[in-house]
Amino acid sequence: MLKCGITGSKGNLGKTFTKNNKIFRLIPFKGDITKKKDIDKWIQANQFDLIIHFAALVPIKKVTKNYKKAFKTNYIGTTHLVNSILKYNKKLNWFFFASTSHVYPFKNTQSKESYSLKPISKYGKTKLLAEKYIIKKFKKTKIVYCIGRIFSIFDNRGKDFFLKSLVNKINTKEDTITLTNMNHYRDFLTTKQISSVIIELFKKRYKGTINIGSGKKTDLKKIARVVADRFKKKLLFKNNKVTCSVSSNIKLNKMGIKLKKLNISKELNFLGL
Repeated sequence: MLKCGITGSKGNLGKTFTKNNKIFRLIPFKGDITKKKDIDKWIQANQFDLIIHFAALVPIKKVTKNYKKAFKTNYIGTTHLVNSILKYNKKLNWFFFASTSHVYPFKNTQSKESYSLKPISKYGKTKLLAEKYIIKKFKKTKIVYCIGRIFSIFDNRGKDFFLKSLVNKINTKEDTITLTNMNHYRDFLTTKQISSVIIELFKKRYKGTINIGSGKKTDLKKIARVVADRFKKKLLFKNNKVTCSVSSNIKLNKMGIKLKKLNISKELNFLGL
């Protein structure tokens, strides 16, 4: 069984990937991703066949509030990991980096990997910096790297993520709830879908940058209405400027990987909502 190092195994995506893994012997990183010594010790102790790098500070609010910490975690941590691999594990077969759709500007069309990049958030900025470092350091080596630009994750359960925040706003004593900043379209996948895509990308030893999304847009207002119905609440919306972030799936489709659009009711049932 292939030996796979995984960072961020305690995060939502990391937990799902670990739970659904059937082909790797996973060895989680248990140190501090911002500390070079911790990473070096982990890499030296294991001659990994591949590494899945999920570790990051993700919630937009947290990144905005503490950009210094996000920069150290998302960018500096990645540079430490890449440098350690090049020093101690040069025969690594595959490296996956979980990036984000936040490296793209908002578009009314589907975002292609080849589009000009303009991060829409500080989180996206840290991830783009990490992307550039990975490409610069690995492009002249035999290590196959894959940068997966993940679009919106539906089942992130933390209070700072969209779904939990939405439920908290709706599930109150008020009969009518007014929601702001909901006039947006996003491309949602579940952590299970994303985990499956990563496995398929590994099987094909995909090299380069690729979007991970459904290629279909979901109206945030629609999600809010479904949640409100479950709590028997009436909604009022204060409209804002429309934004749209949807994946172009040309690369995934060429590989035979096709993803279904989010079934809101089904996923809410699965999450116990």
